[in-house]
Amino acid sequence: MASADTSPSQCKEERNLLVNACRPVIYGRSPSADCCQRVRVSHVECVCPYVTPKTAAIIGVIGVDNVVKKIEGCGRTVPRKFKCGSITTP
Repeated sequence: MASADTSPSQCKEERNLLVNACRPVIYGRSPSADCCQRVRVSHVECVCPYVTPKTAAIIGVIGVDNVVKKIEGCGRTVPRKFKCGSITTP
């Protein structure tokens, strides 16, 4: 699942850093500077395989549009109709 220059262990570490930095966003908070930094540098191929139906349900409560706006607010572009695990962006 990892890109050619990212090992599985690096992906796991990257995912953990992203989740820990951005957890408050799930509860409606704005992303912190640390969260935005993680959003900008994280590899989608490390994160998207772990967007399970359960994760998608949590994100669905917040609203995919809202999550996309927060990600884009951090300076990362999200393509239309992008599939990331169990979620497809509008």
